[in-house]
Amino acid sequence: MRIFKKLDLFIIKQFLTLLMGAFVICQFVLMMQFLWKYVDTLIGKGIPMDVLAQFFWYMGLILVPQALPLSILLASLITFGNLGESVELTAIKAAGISLMQAFRPLIIVSCIIMGVSFYFQNVIGPNANLSFAQLLLSMKQKSPELEIPEGVFYDGIPGSNVYVQKKDVERGMLYGLMIYRMTDSFEDAAIILADSGKIQSTADKQHLLLTLNSGEWFENMRQSGLGNQANVPYRRETFTEKTLLIDFNSDFDMVETAGIANDARSKSLKKIAHDVDSVNVEYDSIGRAFLRQEAFKLKMVQVTDSLTTKEELSERAKKNKQALTAKQKSFDELYEDQTEQRKLAIIQTALNDVRTAKMDAEFKAAVTEEGDHFEVMHQIETFNKFTLSLCCLIFFFIGAPLGAVIRKGGLGIPVLISVIVFITYMILDTMGYRMARGHFWAVWFGKLLATAVLAPLAVFVTYRANKDLTVFNKDVFIKLFNNLKKLRRKIFRYVLTMPIVQKLKARKARTDSANIG
Repeated sequence: MRIFKKLDLFIIKQFLTLLMGAFVICQFVLMMQFLWKYVDTLIGKGIPMDVLAQFFWYMGLILVPQALPLSILLASLITFGNLGESVELTAIKAAGISLMQAFRPLIIVSCIIMGVSFYFQNVIGPNANLSFAQLLLSMKQKSPELEIPEGVFYDGIPGSNVYVQKKDVERGMLYGLMIYRMTDSFEDAAIILADSGKIQSTADKQHLLLTLNSGEWFENMRQSGLGNQANVPYRRETFTEKTLLIDFNSDFDMVETAGIANDARSKSLKKIAHDVDSVNVEYDSIGRAFLRQEAFKLKMVQVTDSLTTKEELSERAKKNKQALTAKQKSFDELYEDQTEQRKLAIIQTALNDVRTAKMDAEFKAAVTEEGDHFEVMHQIETFNKFTLSLCCLIFFFIGAPLGAVIRKGGLGIPVLISVIVFITYMILDTMGYRMARGHFWAVWFGKLLATAVLAPLAVFVTYRANKDLTVFNKDVFIKLFNNLKKLRRKIFRYVLTMPIVQKLKARKARTDSANIG
């Protein structure tokens, strides 16, 4: 019993040492890949170092649940690869200890890491995602002169819409400027056109300084005493150089979280369940209101039709005796009996009714689609918390048996296998996520796709390694390939000969029937 404890401690020590190194490497790689998405937001903004430190800190916390499964896969591969390469694994088996017994301490460690991953995603992750989104949004609003894109209107400057045809980032020049300035109302709007210009922040970071070259200024001169006159006086100014000062606080200020707090990634399981339940109650009430509205419309149509029918019959009975016969005419016959003006009125009324019904249906569909999308995104995040945690255990049962079979340590083959397995998982998980988000697949199917593919693989390699069988036997695959080739030839021969056989059978049947006749 004492030997087993020492062996367990020895394996755990080897595994944890490699796990820490693998985690640092995986975390760094994932952060660099993640950072490329936001490099334009960080560079050249004059963002304080403490804010950048917070940005990387929250980014690291967000990526911990993704780095843990990959770290376990790589560490388990190297651990048992080293044991097999140094013949220590053979000595363990010679002592009567099975491979599963050697796995036992690391299974417990992997389960603990799986719990840590779930805790990160349910407790630490939501707060980190919210803080990261808040920082990112605040960074995008910092130094708007660097954020103005080419070819589209930019509304990040209060009271103004700015259009830039071309930018020179090195010189800080903007070309082909068009600025719409709004003050109190549309009547007070001003349009500024300039060939070139520059936007800079003042030293106190409270204003923006616009220096415009070779342009024109058009401005309405609406006065309060003019009333609602159609003709509004305006002024036109041509300038060679003009300087404008706009109030704008370009210091780094944290934005409010009201607009981003509804993201499913910033919520725990308890919060997700509460919000989904609240949304379902709200949309159920909206659906019942829609149902009552449609039922009321149908009832009113039935009542109106009933009254109209009685009135028409009574009126027509007074005027002629063929009222009942007229009621039996088809719609086309009744339509042809109308005058041209009446026909146009009928068609216009029908088109208006159809347009109204279409707009009403589109509005109701938009309302329900918004609620469905909200629920789907929250369900995806719920499954994501469990599947990423479960991957820690699945990846261990893929890495450890493969390491015991391959018996190669170091960073060569283990890294290659880890990358292949992780990329396969990410491709399947991303595909399932996008299909579930687009309402093409059920959420449970999309989010469990990667797990359902890798779990049987983990069982297969663990079984083969525990039975001291090669995981990928070349002779078995060659034999399977040859059998498939033989089967393909039989199917191909059957497809080609079937028409001939059918023709021979048909000819024989005709011959037999002729002989009988």
